[in-house]
Amino acid sequence: MKPTTATLTLSRRHLLAASGAMLATAVLPGRLRAAAPVKVAGVYTVPVEQQWVSRIHKAAMAAKEAGLIDYSWSENTANTDYPRVMREYAEGGAKLIVGEIFGVEQEAREVCADYPDTAFLLGSSFPPSDEAPNLGVFDNYIQDASYLSGIIAGAMTKTGKIGMVGGFPIPEVNRLMNAFMAGVKETRPDASFMVSFIGSWFDPPKAKETAFAMIEGGADLLYAERFGVSDAAKEKGALAIGNVIDTQADYPDTVVASALWNFQPTFDAALKAVTAGSFAAADYGVYSTMLHGGCSLAPLGTFEGKVPAAALTLVAEKEAAIKAGSFTVTVDDSEPKAS
Repeated sequence: MKPTTATLTLSRRHLLAASGAMLATAVLPGRLRAAAPVKVAGVYTVPVEQQWVSRIHKAAMAAKEAGLIDYSWSENTANTDYPRVMREYAEGGAKLIVGEIFGVEQEAREVCADYPDTAFLLGSSFPPSDEAPNLGVFDNYIQDASYLSGIIAGAMTKTGKIGMVGGFPIPEVNRLMNAFMAGVKETRPDASFMVSFIGSWFDPPKAKETAFAMIEGGADLLYAERFGVSDAAKEKGALAIGNVIDTQADYPDTVVASALWNFQPTFDAALKAVTAGSFAAADYGVYSTMLHGGCSLAPLGTFEGKVPAAALTLVAEKEAAIKAGSFTVTVDDSEPKAS
């Protein structure tokens, strides 16, 4: 996966705002209703239980169970094999293909151009293009929830040292980490951060070892952008903040809060456009924001009553402002730095 250039990142931000207005009418007030199931395929480079991809898979499975789509998928697809699998599903009659192409951008876009009658909704670091008018892009713009989780983290750390373990320093990860760090500063201005990227989207053992090193360095709270981090925190008695999914049930004494990603608004908007025959190149990332119901803060659960009241009051105030549109969490795609 390659980070975007400054120019592409800037154009992406501008396009996000424009796309929000263009796509706003695509959300249905209730569940979608289709005359017949739409043939949908998912192509994933990691297992469907991996937290990021699991959100896409969950949304697709919900649509399948509702009788809206006929859904099949391929997981653990190597980047070198990704274009071939895309072609096979397109040749097989899929009307909508979803997945993530961060590591195979050029080749995947060429496939999209070769199948103009197939709609593609793909996670990407780059904006949509006129060269592939049937490609809609998205990513997890859940910086709103990440910021709120940071407010809680700042109130819970005792040492003021926080460890952060990510997959790759690409915009999709960077913006969440930076939002989290900004949230921490709201309640712990003197906090310092250890930042590391493991160079993988799914390597729990490596993430765990990286987290161990941070705990040995004094971190008493960890930002678990990857699987494996919360395991290290649990073993060493540290706390953790989750990302994308809620894992507190597995770590009841460890995971304080999590920034959740809900892919359903994104999927519903794309599926509605496909069934209406109006699917076009657009940035669906806007549907991941809190304003559109694409992200939220997980319930405190076992940590109810353990988070300082002042921090929760601030979280409530900021969340209300975000939903009202009077406060916007900064989108900072630059690589986060240790401090």
